Amino acid sequence: MPSLAGRTALVTGASRGIGAAVARALDDAGARVALVARDARALGEVAGALLHDPVVVAADLGAPDGPAKVARDVLGAVGAVDVLVNNAAAAARLPITETGPAVVDELLAVNVRAPLLLTAALVPGMVARGGGCIVNVSSVSGLVGTPNRAAYAASKGALDAATRALAMELGPSGIRVNAVAPGVVDTALWAKNKAVPGVVERVEALTPLRRWGEPEDIADVVVFLASDAARLVTGETISVDGGMAHTLDLYGGPV
Repeated sequence: MPSLAGRTALVTGASRGIGAAVARALDDAGARVALVARDARALGEVAGALLHDPVVVAADLGAPDGPAKVARDVLGAVGAVDVLVNNAAAAARLPITETGPAVVDELLAVNVRAPLLLTAALVPGMVARGGGCIVNVSSVSGLVGTPNRAAYAASKGALDAATRALAMELGPSGIRVNAVAPGVVDTALWAKNKAVPGVVERVEALTPLRRWGEPEDIADVVVFLASDAARLVTGETISVDGGMAHTLDLYGGPV
């Protein structure tokens, strides 16, 4: 694992699933981690297992003043942020005919507005320190068409586009910006659908590596992107999905 000793990272959505795994992996690599989510108790449980003086900030990033409050509280506690991981997200699986204004507004507020505003608040400090790293957690739904996820896909596609634009804008200041696009990851969010007969087998059949992702699979790629091992990598959306987004089973039979 690359070393992040001496660096400070902020991870949103860090109370469970991918975000909690990312916080643990960054801590394992030596970084001090500020953990952000709405559930203070769950954040405390994750932080309790970390070694490098973690900071817990309970906040709702979807609120109008959420990103500004998070930036203010985190910077007040740690002084500066070297690595920002925009992982917090809202999700919805609905037919477009059932996708109303409230759903669209929530997805855009959490998945697009919050990462942009949090980035804007932290960039000046990164510039002053000579550089930094931003990793946006996107989705396979931003790369390929997935049913009943039009609003969610739109928000993640927007995040991928923002990643490329920010890489171009911030690169001269030494700030790298990349995205990680998970496929199907075995977290609590998938528990209900996993219980539907045939879902596990169908997902595995669409995945060349024939397995579901684990939160740690995503976390390890985030650590790589945050480290000097990825020093010439920016503007990329890296699929971490077992090959799902870029393959097609045309034959469907045994090898």
